[in-house]
Parts: sequence; C-alpha cells; structure tokens
Amino acid sequence: MKDRSHGLALRVSLLLLVLIIIVIAQAQSEKNQTTVQVSHLPGFHGPLPFSLETGYVQVDNRNGVHLFYYFVQSETSPTEDPVLLWLTGGPGCSAFSGLVYEIGPLSFQPDSYTGGLPELVYRPDSWTKVANVIFLDSPVGAGFSYSATDQGYKSSDTKAVDQIAIFLTKWYKEHPQFLLNPLFIAGDSYSGLIGPPLTVQIAKGIEMGDKPLLNLKGYIIGNPLTDRKFDLPARVPYAHRMGLISDEQYEKYRESCGADTGMNRNIQCKNCHDAIDKCLKGINIHHILEPECSSEYNGNSDSGRTLLDYRGAELGLSDISSECREKGYSMSSIWANNRAVREALGVHNGTVPVWLRCNHGTPYTTDIRSSVEYHRSLASRGYRSLIYSGDHDMTVPFIGTQAWIRSLRFAIVDQWRPWYATGQVAGFTTLYANNLTFATVKGGGHTAPEYRPKECLAMVDRWLSGRPL
Repeated sequence: MKDRSHGLALRVSLLLLVLIIIVIAQAQSEKNQTTVQVSHLPGFHGPLPFSLETGYVQVDNRNGVHLFYYFVQSETSPTEDPVLLWLTGGPGCSAFSGLVYEIGPLSFQPDSYTGGLPELVYRPDSWTKVANVIFLDSPVGAGFSYSATDQGYKSSDTKAVDQIAIFLTKWYKEHPQFLLNPLFIAGDSYSGLIGPPLTVQIAKGIEMGDKPLLNLKGYIIGNPLTDRKFDLPARVPYAHRMGLISDEQYEKYRESCGADTGMNRNIQCKNCHDAIDKCLKGINIHHILEPECSSEYNGNSDSGRTLLDYRGAELGLSDISSECREKGYSMSSIWANNRAVREALGVHNGTVPVWLRCNHGTPYTTDIRSSVEYHRSLASRGYRSLIYSGDHDMTVPFIGTQAWIRSLRFAIVDQWRPWYATGQVAGFTTLYANNLTFATVKGGGHTAPEYRPKECLAMVDRWLSGRPL
C-alpha cells in the first residue's frame, strides 16, 4: 500500500514537472516571437485598411531590455516612400500616442463612447499616406517596452539614444527590403533632445561604414525641447505676445529678470514670476485656446500627471467634459489594457502589468542639456531638417525655437512667408541655408498634428518630396 502511494505521488510530481516545463517553454517561445502581422484589432470594425506589424527588438542582452514598436507601411508606395522613425515625448510616453492622436491612421471616438472597449476608426490624414512609419516605445518602460531586470529600467537620454540606434540596426536586419528607402528620424516635444543626437550617432555610424548601411536623409522635430536656456525664457515673452499678460507686467519682468534662464532668480524676479504665474493660472499651456482640464487623466507629454490605474478610467469618463482631450487620452489606457487587444498586438504576457500612456515612474536621468550643437553638426554634414512649431503652444513656444535657430547663424534663403493648405494660410515658414526649414502651424498646440492634422500632413508631404512649403 505504501509503495503504491509512493508511486502515485511520484507520477503526480513528474506530471507537474512536465506541465511546468511546457509552461516555461511556451513563455520562452512567446518571447522569442519578435513580430506579429496584425490584420484585425479589437475595437476596429473589419480588417485594417493598412499594413500593421508589431514586435519587439532586444537592445540589451544582459538585462533583457525589449523595445516594442508598431510599424505601419505606407498606404501609397511602401517600396519607395521614406521610412520615418517616430519618437514620442515625455520622456516615458508611448509611441501609441503618436499613432492614435497625432500622425497615425487610427483614432478613438470619445464623443460617441458609452462604455466597454473604445471604438477605433480610420483617420485619413495620416503621415502613412506618404511614409512608412515605425512608432517606437522608447525609453524602456514606455508603452509595452520592458526589461527583465530592475537594473534594465534605469535609463537616460544618452542610454535611450544608444538603445534606439541598436534597435534600428537590428530592425533593418529583419527588414532589409527597406534599406534603400530614405530614412528620417522624427518626433516631438522631449524628442527634441533625443532625435538630433540619435541622428548624429546614425550619421557617424554611416561614416564609419557600419552595417547595414542606412539611407539617412535627415530629421523632423516638432515643438522640440532643445535647450532650456532658450525654451523656458520664451514663455513670458510668448504670453505677452499672445495677450495673456499686460504690457506693464512684461516691462516689470524685463526690468527685474533681464536674461532670465530660470536659474538663480533674484527676489524681484521671483515676485514678478509669481504674479505672472497667478495671472496665467487656468491657461492650458499645451494649447492656450483650449480649456484647462485638471484631471487625473491628464496625460500630455510634459505633464507630471498620468493615469496611475487604468481600471478606474472608464468609471470616471462621464466626469470629464466633452471639450477636454483628456477623455480621448484615457480611452487609450482602457483599450491597451484589454486582454484581447494585448493578444492581437503580440504583447508578451506578464511584462507590463498596467499600460500607461505616459509613464513617468521609471528611473531616468536627463543628461543631454542641449541639442543645439547636434543641429549644427547635422547641418554641416548636409542632412535636411524640418523644425515645426504649433503656434499656440506655451510649453515650448515657437519664439524660443526661433531663438536657438538664429543662434546657429545660418543665412536665410527664403524669408518669412505664409504657407498654405486647402487654400488657407496654414502657418509661416523660413528656409535657411544648410537645408534647415522652420515652419509654424497656425492654430497648432504642443503636439501640432493632433490639432491640425490636414495641415501637418500637407507640410510633411511637401517637405519629404523636396518641394517648398
């Protein structure tokens, strides 16, 4: 009897061991799967009318750092159109924001939302009309990108640049059919500190003969954080230009603060700033004409507020005004944390317990203080650049961007003039020597394509094709 019980226990133990081995093997097999061709997405009715691939690229073998991406092929000519690598700001915001709120072929319908899984619809004014776009979750901890170790989550500007460069090298090895397509690095907001250094690193690799040889042509940066010595001091003059503070307040600011960089302010300057901040309370700095919506769902790329737990989002949507973009932002968290959605996207199980549109909780060091000299370096190498600014953004005001561009001392080839889309003035542009184009987007906010999609598509279409704006 004792032998029989012992034999049964042994068989049960062996069966459990086999099951554990199968589960481990399945998990490992899943994590070895790097790409998924997605033809249908939960929330979207019918097959996707464009080619979508999702996947991971491991960029740190020791710590198991995997960067997640969405790749949408051009809807016009994938074999000939450029490849754009899109980097969202933050740092820590998912590139999914770029896909559904800015330049991608999908968007949510917050006005018609009544509960459950949010509906996705096709957006015609997508940059995928003119380019193949890789939307990359970077740095690690953003979106569905993850690390197998805590150490791997420690990142910085320079580390992010290095890992994105590794990502591109490995991605092109898996997608050699796109090597001849022109490559442009693109992004907005905090990407202004990441995109130019990354472009320089790729350019140096090309000069060194790194393989595969990338067909790098330039970069596109919108409302870019570039140098706090230019960006931050521009906010008060911008507020004055836009009629948000009085002439008297501005003159007092100029007298008290002088060349204000936000560092070591004297007491008069501090008092002046306090008065101005009080005056500007209630202004939405991401778009000064839109309502300021104080909400836990605020997820703009430079805001410290993020959706900490998506599970309560659906319950609170009715409390958010329909005039607020936060309602649309919160829908991405409901959608991305749905099990069927994760399965469709090929997300590795157990790697990202809760998806956040902007994850500001990972350890991150800001070690690139200025990208101005990277712009100069790229211009000297002959690379093209498009710098655009939504003119209603007070986060990174266009006058600060103009100031650092002027500091490069490039000659003006085509003076400030309006550019047009759909027969209307869409903004103003200046063409500089060294292939640098600056453009404002009239009515655009901090993420200009989100507010002016038709105009921004027209702008990037002309610029990519080499035509004047």
